[in-house]
Amino acid sequence: MAGKKTLQESPAASDSRSRKLSDTESHSFQGRRSSSRTDPRQVRSAQALRQALLQLLAVKSFDQITIREICETAHVHYATFFRHHNDKEGMLDHVAKEEIDRLVAFSLPAGHRLEGYRALCDYVHSHRGLWRALLTGGAGGAMREELMRLSKNLAGLFQEYRSWLPQELSIICSTTLIVETLSWWLTQEEAAYSSDQIAVMLDELVESAVIAPRPGPR
Repeated sequence: MAGKKTLQESPAASDSRSRKLSDTESHSFQGRRSSSRTDPRQVRSAQALRQALLQLLAVKSFDQITIREICETAHVHYATFFRHHNDKEGMLDHVAKEEIDRLVAFSLPAGHRLEGYRALCDYVHSHRGLWRALLTGGAGGAMREELMRLSKNLAGLFQEYRSWLPQELSIICSTTLIVETLSWWLTQEEAAYSSDQIAVMLDELVESAVIAPRPGPR
């Protein structure tokens, strides 16, 4: 007797169907996200997802990472991801924002000049693995944008450090110098440059390029 033919669903179709179901679930959770952040289970899954993303960023670029990989590495269900984030880009932005917020909170009290850069570099050095994963693994752009946004908001706190450039351009230049210098530093051998040496470099770079008096006419 001929056996019944079993229809096999392709992996792509299965993933698409799972994504649609998860998307539907994610919408139903929108109104509960704020309250779920205090749920211990949700806190644990959020931390697991965050750690999984950082772990994957250490070995491959962000574009190569899939949501399913993040979930498998975190040992959480695929649908759980969408209780925390709409997509992987949103997750990356969230992680980048968290780290920039921590960095600014740590370094801001020390001021805008050398002591501030020392505090900044000390923080990055003490979280070297995490920052290397973010800056060299695909989150550099998101972190640059977040640092730029915060710099614009905090610009009024540092009126004594007037740039010869228009304010928006000075923020773009100084932010780019900081992020690119940190990115370069984190690709070097850990013992090659101390956090104090990088802080001095940043202070000199920003001072000479952005804060120095306006060059005379040529």
